[in-house]
This record gives sequence, structure tokens and C-alpha cells, in this order.
Amino acid sequence: MKEDTKLVHLGRGPSSFEGTVNLPVYRASTILSADVDSYIHRFDDDKNLTDITYGARGTQNSRALGEAIAELEGGYGTIVTTSGLSAISVALGALVSAGDHLLVSDSVYGPTRTFCNQVLTRYGVTTEYYSPDIGVSIAELIQENTRLVFMEAPGSLTFEMQDIPGITRVAKEQGVLTVMDNTWATPVFFRPLEHGVDISIQAGTKYIAGHSDLVIGMVTSSSEATHRMLVSHAHNLGDAASPDDCYLALRGLRTLSVRLCRQQESTLKVATWLADQPQVYRVLYPALADDPGHALWKRDFKGASSLPWTEKPFMLRVHIGLEDPEDLIADLTQGLARI
Repeated sequence: MKEDTKLVHLGRGPSSFEGTVNLPVYRASTILSADVDSYIHRFDDDKNLTDITYGARGTQNSRALGEAIAELEGGYGTIVTTSGLSAISVALGALVSAGDHLLVSDSVYGPTRTFCNQVLTRYGVTTEYYSPDIGVSIAELIQENTRLVFMEAPGSLTFEMQDIPGITRVAKEQGVLTVMDNTWATPVFFRPLEHGVDISIQAGTKYIAGHSDLVIGMVTSSSEATHRMLVSHAHNLGDAASPDDCYLALRGLRTLSVRLCRQQESTLKVATWLADQPQVYRVLYPALADDPGHALWKRDFKGASSLPWTEKPFMLRVHIGLEDPEDLIADLTQGLARI
């Protein structure tokens, strides 16, 4: 089945909800059991992973969205969280313990750095930030207590690319887990698990939802063991996305490919135009041929979206000269309006 076709069908099982094309919204807290025995054993074996037992552990909507994302990512399973940041914090919190050492890209999403510095530090976890261009030389930073490597490509705001396959190969040789924030590309343009990454994180707020009207996160694991750890930790924290947000995210998923292709086309036009303007020092966008990370992007990625931290599809990060910045920005704005 083609990928675009998958996006239309994933997470749908009409036989389970009387033939309706779209899964209804299941707003629920308390879930009834058929009898006392089934209630007592509601968490036994795999039921803890698959059954709907209480609203704070997810509903039919989060289950359907998780199943769709897991298949799109090519992973064992996906948990759905209340935001992109909660996806990051749940993943890190589930996988590290006191005394562990983390390697995190220096160009990582700002709140990820804050979580490592202000929260994990209090629990005895040490974070070391590495240059995103380190590649296989990351082996020199791995210590005996290094638990995982956290990557993000391109990096937030500064857009450095990373040698993801190289880093994951070294990490696997050392028995170290790898986690990647893949919000910018989504599984349509890059599939981390296919490049050796153990855990893929999405802030579904941006492209998967696509309409600036909800916040949601997803964490996909390549193995059953890791998925179980994530499910357990999310349950312990009470982190569960609302059924309405899951419904909207699943609906947004249907048009993900169409929107990303149009955003890529439009963003390349804007980026190319900006690169020719004398007021602009540099455009940070790996799809441009002269970008430092272009070769890595072209080798590993299927496409390029717009910025990960904004819902506005045409926004780009640029370096602008400091002389008369208001006039420069006004000139650029008028020029962009003509594209």
C-alpha cells in the first residue's frame, strides 16, 4: 500500500464502531466491566497495554491514533501524550535513573534542555551537550554510565543536520539507546527507526494536527520492552491526551502528505528568494543546496517542511543585518507578499 493511501486508512477499523468512516469521540473517565471477574483482572497480561480501563490511561481515540502512528513509523507501539514536551519528558523520565549520563544535541529544542537542566538534574541525572556535527566521533563522549543519546535534526532554530545513522551505529555498538525528536520532518519525510533510532518523538501539535488548534505528542518505540516502559511511565504520571485532541490529530493525519508537499514547495520559494536579498546574511534551511547540512539532508530525508516551532507554514529562520532592522524587515515583508 502506498504511503499516501496508508495515511487515509491508518487507525480506522469500521467493524469496531458499526461501520462509520471516522472513529467517534469517546469522552470517558469510568469504564464499565462486564462482570466482577473481568474487573479484577482488567490489568492482567497485555490488557495493561491494549484495553481501555480508565480515561486517564487513554481512550479508543488515543489507541487508534497510537496504532496509526506506530504503523506509519514502522515501530512496535506508540504512546500518545498531552503535548510534544510531555512526549519528551515522559520518554526521558521512563528511560533514565539516578546516576545516568545523557548525551543531548547542543541544538536541541529549548524546553528539552530546560527539562534536562532543571528536572533531571534534581534526580541525579547528568546531561552533556554535544556538537550536532559530531557524527561517529560521539563514541569519544560515551561513558560507562551513558544511558542514551538524544538527537534532533535539523536542530531547533539553528537547523544543523546530524549524521543520524552514524550516531545510532556507534550507540548500538556501545549498548546505548538513541532517541530522536523528529517533529520537523514527520514520518512522511524521515523515519528515524529505519535509520537505527530506538525511539522516535513527534510534537503532533505542528504538522500531524496541522491546524493550530491543539497540542499533542507521540512517542514510538522500536521494541516491545521499551514500549512497555513508556506505557507504564505515562500511566504513572497520568499523562493521557484528550479524546477530542486525538480525534482532531487523527483527522489531520489524513491530509499530512498533501500539506507537507505544499509547505515544502512554498517554503523553498520563500527561502530561495530570501537568499538573494542583500539584507539577509543567511537562510537556515537544509533543503537549500548551499546549506552546510544539505548533503546529510539529501542522503537521509525524503523532503523538507517548514520550521518546527511555528504553525505558520512559510516562516523561516534568517540572519538579518542589524542596521535599521525595522526598515529591513519591512522591505522583506513587502517582498514576500509578492511571491
